[in-house]
Amino acid sequence: MAEKSRLSLNQITTANWSVAEAADGCARHGVLSIALWRHKIQEAGLARSVRAVKDAGVHVSSVCRGGMFPATTPAERARNIDDNFRAADEAAALNADSLVMVVGGCANIGLDEARKMVADGVAALVPYARDRGVRIGLEPLHPMYAAERSVLVTIGQALELAKDYDAREVGVVLDTFHIWWDPQVEKLIEQAAGRIYGFHVSDWLVPLPDVLMGRGLMGDGAIDNRKLRLLVEKAGYDGPIEVEIFNRAIWDADPDTVLTQVIERFEKFV
Repeated sequence: MAEKSRLSLNQITTANWSVAEAADGCARHGVLSIALWRHKIQEAGLARSVRAVKDAGVHVSSVCRGGMFPATTPAERARNIDDNFRAADEAAALNADSLVMVVGGCANIGLDEARKMVADGVAALVPYARDRGVRIGLEPLHPMYAAERSVLVTIGQALELAKDYDAREVGVVLDTFHIWWDPQVEKLIEQAAGRIYGFHVSDWLVPLPDVLMGRGLMGDGAIDNRKLRLLVEKAGYDGPIEVEIFNRAIWDADPDTVLTQVIERFEKFV
């Protein structure tokens, strides 16, 4: 059983809450950590977001998200890199454990070229992030997202990209929704030891109701979250565990009720 003290509410799970509402909700429910999304930070303003988490006494486990490097023109690629610099600024101001990277897809560009742009984008970002004390957490996504969201689709691929950088600067964020299917997952998690910056949990509903918006609460689907949690702990990760659920039915429910369910499922299934 995972201890509640490890739980971090990924803000997208209670998507209707503002930064201040989510931070206050965590404080009221005894959740010690939160992961913030950049569109919510920008809605509130960075200074107000910093003040909200400080006033609530919650720790920021990550800022979601940087990345989205591939683009069809040099000008757009430059804008994307500049946006990642701003993301690093936000992560630094919030003293987040890492900036989570969803690197971008290959639609209209091609897979090989998109992966090159991702490597170039990470190379441009790392020195900027290093100067601000921000760690870059590469998150491999399920292969079904390769066209639209991420050409980084396996733990091994993420580790290959990270290996040219100091383990204190570039690592991986492991989300059970994206990695549970991999027959090499146990070996790959072991290889990630020393570079695991974050761990996310949810569940894979059967049948999957929607590619993006179909995640479920832990215990409602096919993922053995506890097994994967034990593997990342064996690899040395003992930090916050984020519950990250994209599901409109959950978003439309009362956020306090959702957070109560999240805590119950976390303690029972993670």
